[in-house]
Amino acid sequence: MLKKSLIAETDAKANEKQIFAGDCYRISVLTPRLIRLEQPINGGYTDLPSQTVWFRNFEPVDFEVEENGGKIIVKTAEIQLTVLKKSLTPLTVRFIEDEKTFSFKNNKNFKGTCRTLDMTRGKTKLNDGLITENGIYVLDDSNSFLIDENGEFKARAGKGKDIYVFAYGKDYRRTICDFYKISGSTPLIPRYALGVWWSRYHRYTQKEYLDLTDRFRKENVPLTVATVDMDWHWTDLNKQFGTHYKSRLGSSYPITGGWTGYSWNTDLFPDYKAFLNSLKENNLHITLNLHPADGVRFFETSYNAMAAAVGIDPESKKDIPFVCGSDTFWNAYFDVLHKPYEREGVDFWWIDWQQGKKCDVEGLDPLIALNHYHFLDNGEDGRMPLILSRYSGIGSHRYPLGFSGDTMISWSTLDFQPYFTVNAANAAYTWWSHDIGGHMSGIRDDELYLRWIQFAVFSPVLRLHSTANDLLGKEPWKYRKDVCETAKKWLRLRHSLIPYIYTMDYRTHKHGIALCEPMYYSYPEEKEAYSVPNQYMFGSEIMVCPITSKADRKTGFGSVRAWIPAGRWTDIFTGEVYCGSKTLELNRETDSIPVLAKEGAIIPLSADCGNGVDNPKSLKVLVYSGNGSFSLYEDNGKTDYEQHKAVTTFDVRYDSEKALMTVTVAQPQGDTSVIPEKRDITVVLPDIDPDKVECESYEKHLDEAGNICINIEDFTVNDSARIILKSAYRRPTADKKDRVTEVFSRLQGNNILKSILYHPFKKLDGVQEYSEKLKRCILPHSVKSLLIEKLEEE
Repeated sequence: MLKKSLIAETDAKANEKQIFAGDCYRISVLTPRLIRLEQPINGGYTDLPSQTVWFRNFEPVDFEVEENGGKIIVKTAEIQLTVLKKSLTPLTVRFIEDEKTFSFKNNKNFKGTCRTLDMTRGKTKLNDGLITENGIYVLDDSNSFLIDENGEFKARAGKGKDIYVFAYGKDYRRTICDFYKISGSTPLIPRYALGVWWSRYHRYTQKEYLDLTDRFRKENVPLTVATVDMDWHWTDLNKQFGTHYKSRLGSSYPITGGWTGYSWNTDLFPDYKAFLNSLKENNLHITLNLHPADGVRFFETSYNAMAAAVGIDPESKKDIPFVCGSDTFWNAYFDVLHKPYEREGVDFWWIDWQQGKKCDVEGLDPLIALNHYHFLDNGEDGRMPLILSRYSGIGSHRYPLGFSGDTMISWSTLDFQPYFTVNAANAAYTWWSHDIGGHMSGIRDDELYLRWIQFAVFSPVLRLHSTANDLLGKEPWKYRKDVCETAKKWLRLRHSLIPYIYTMDYRTHKHGIALCEPMYYSYPEEKEAYSVPNQYMFGSEIMVCPITSKADRKTGFGSVRAWIPAGRWTDIFTGEVYCGSKTLELNRETDSIPVLAKEGAIIPLSADCGNGVDNPKSLKVLVYSGNGSFSLYEDNGKTDYEQHKAVTTFDVRYDSEKALMTVTVAQPQGDTSVIPEKRDITVVLPDIDPDKVECESYEKHLDEAGNICINIEDFTVNDSARIILKSAYRRPTADKKDRVTEVFSRLQGNNILKSILYHPFKKLDGVQEYSEKLKRCILPHSVKSLLIEKLEEE
């Protein structure tokens, strides 16, 4: 029998009041808009959880079922579903509120995600997601494996139909939230996973790796995760073991691939325990790469214990095969092979399964079982569980993080990744981790490296990685000096964003809202929201428009087509302000991408130094004019976080007519023992004019960028604070004429030609005159785009 930690908690038997049983079908109304339809299998129905659906027992919903002319009609307070009785095929859904009816035929699916991006160079085919154009979707669970009361994967007893009909219209968030309701929520990701990871396929020695982490420290680039790829264990098996054992076992005994291994390579890591301790002393969390397919072989240090645990005579030296259908194997796999290393410092495992779907359990994808059991086992000791592994289908959100595989180094690869990452929300999959900078082959382009890091800072996971090629390392100092300095600045920014991202992490877990979300989730009625696939909301406060193409030679700016929703949006890097709704190209130099804070945005940042990810002693909080609030979430970092969490709420109120701004910091609520007893809070006001503002009760000063800063020192868990700002006028915008002059000044090329092109604009006045002139003049697209943006800014 599986050990207790490998048996998931489920509640799959529906309330009897939710169920209607017909003569050859069963209907379970799970929510007013989510309905399960079943045909019997061998004369019965299943109430077991499946690999996709774990929960069906909810409060009863009022509903009616009737049969009419070979059709079944299911009616709730919100929808009416019509189903063909004979085949149990959904036909139409009528929404009660607006009386609109939609057919399941020719219903465009917005797609979800896929298993891997291995070996890709750009776009690849995606599987269907839960979100469609008409807002109705059928999730077919008929062929998925079941999970019995002992936690084992079991094939269904025969052919039948087991489908779930989602009918939520354009309420996409509710669609995903109710999927989580039946499938299980996305787990809370450990705080350390939200920083900067170092990873590389490289035969590091113990000293080389520690020297590298020390170099990052000296360069003031915080790291939170140290990844050791497959060379942590023995890989050249013929060289290491072949000759020695052939004399004992005969020349016919094969020792081939070294992908699978569980014993430290003591040639590279002579004292691996000291190695792990050194990483821990530097506040690094550790993951090791696994390729389990070849099982456990006689040369492993844990072979004797493993063989005894599964009933093999250790003296036989027989291979212990990797199998999915044995409880004994799974228990020993974790307790013998993995748990000892976890006790010595390994935090989680990178499951690099690349062997397809062949399995000793017919029809079961080994990746599903590996992800499922590894994630459950990793949380056995009270730590927040985590794995890094490939996507194994709908329901994989329960086993974060996702490893997207080995991609080519190219602009087309980068251009696909924002869409790929964000669109996975449609499959309820929110935590993709990419090889940032690309894995292999492709091209050397320092600008590409920098743009990739900029996207990664505002992506779920920032994991630098590359293949075993001396020329492809992703260390910033291996790039041009200006690129190196800019990359380091961005990597530091990622670390400082951890308080914000972790709060969004909890929001994903608790409320089902993805960290990176397509624009049409927030603006489902705006057609422009569907036209910017690479643009997304990064949490509740920020909108990101990554630049994924090379900068124009004439202007030196990269560009991205963006849609600015209604409201006021401020670039957190340049201070440029845009008022929507409008579509335009945004242009940035190579040191920046458009990252826009909404009106009233509040963005908490850590101001602590080093690799640590503890709840920070020093906070920097960016506050933008407008009306908004933000509840900073912090906890104890363990699986009992719900009993040990604290929330600090920040609020901003702004009256533009009176030029009055109020910022409040509420007294922290909850278990305040998890946060520092005292902390320093610096409130930064990036879009307020520093020349006129008056501040009551607190001293103000300016930071290096000229932003107003207000320090709240020694803020205790018993304190609250209120900052009142008078004459808080928004920063004045640059003169339009000056903006136009700046564009032409920066233009690369012949100065005489530049002057000729600029001359018609010199005497113009007002946006309207400039806009009319732009329509008639002949200019390169990149120049015209930059001019239009400058004129469209507030």
